[in-house]
Amino acid sequence: MSHHEIPERKSDNGQVKPPDPEVVRKARRRRFSAEYKQRILQEAQACSQPGEVGALLRREGLYSSHLTTWRRQRRRGELQGLAPTKRGRKADPQAAEIARLQRENERLKAQLERAEMIIDVQKKLSQMLGLPETPSGEGK
Repeated sequence: MSHHEIPERKSDNGQVKPPDPEVVRKARRRRFSAEYKQRILQEAQACSQPGEVGALLRREGLYSSHLTTWRRQRRRGELQGLAPTKRGRKADPQAAEIARLQRENERLKAQLERAEMIIDVQKKLSQMLGLPETPSGEGK
């Protein structure tokens, strides 16, 4: 039988049963709180007899790699190091600053455009009323 074939399942009376149509749910990544990690690490450290750590891992449904990772996190920064971290790319602080500056730039451009429009209207009104233009910086 190749690894692509579905093995036959037989019922109690020897008849072949069709494959199970049940679709299993997609596995979800488990998340552990910092307190839980700390408790498990303390329990693992308290284990003195052979096999006790293995029994603890089986009881909790954990792998030894969990302990290794959590110990490393604890060395780096106690509870904050044990806190779950966000997965994926880390936020770039420069990107946030660039975005903030771009928003400010757009706001200032719009403000300048409004001010120039008001100045143009004032010039046209002065021309219509026949008032002399004052050079910039003189009078108000």
